[in-house]
Amino acid sequence: MVADPGRSANVDPLSEGDLTVIGQITTASNATLVCEAEAGDRSVRCVYKPVRGERPLWDFPDGTLAGREYAAYLVSESLGWGVVPRTLLRDGPFGVGMVQQWIDSTDRQTQPGGLDLVDVCAPESIPDRWFEVLEASDATGSPISLIHADDPRLLRMAVLDVVLNNADRKGGHVLEGLDGQVYGVDHGICLHVDDKLRTVLWGWAGETVPADLRVDISELVEALDSDLGGALAEHVTDDEITALQVRAVELAECGTMPLPTGSRRIPWPPF
Repeated sequence: MVADPGRSANVDPLSEGDLTVIGQITTASNATLVCEAEAGDRSVRCVYKPVRGERPLWDFPDGTLAGREYAAYLVSESLGWGVVPRTLLRDGPFGVGMVQQWIDSTDRQTQPGGLDLVDVCAPESIPDRWFEVLEASDATGSPISLIHADDPRLLRMAVLDVVLNNADRKGGHVLEGLDGQVYGVDHGICLHVDDKLRTVLWGWAGETVPADLRVDISELVEALDSDLGGALAEHVTDDEITALQVRAVELAECGTMPLPTGSRRIPWPPF
């Protein structure tokens, strides 16, 4: 049989292409592979997390981490914010897993005096209009500060984390793309019914959520009563969907970012 070049040109590499493993992210807690998704002469780099490589978590016993990552993407897309890179569930070399488009990111630290959007620095070096989230000491005992930029792209991510109840927003999960967008990755532990929000993006705690974002959240609430709710039900529990809707309603109506409470509100390590 002769391959149809026209069909190959129309095949989406991320959803239907052949996945070839080219590397592994060894610092990840679960199997995280870097792949090329190829269809004909089209290729897309992606991250592939097979379900069979997941380590069970006692406090997230339902569904899969891959399913939660996909659910976070669906919520981000429903809001119209594009915070989570394009994410799919599909088969791969090691079975069904999450496949997420790779983001080529900016490294500001290669620039003189450059700071990433989430970074650490000496307390006296915190730039104007940056938030200090935590004071600590480095390996030599010198004081350092965990900081992040006062950037509307980060604010939108922080609001999404509240909606998702993200338990693991590390600094390394914040990527400033070469396209100028800011993306969040690694949403495997989110959407729990209990309050588990852990994030490095506490700079807006107690502040008012911008009106345009509240409008989007109100529309999310409506979507949860229709197709979005049905799509999420394939990956998280009914109680978790209800809790998501409650969080969204409260945030849309009160319009205030939560304050950190308890002893562990920043993930460790923070990067």
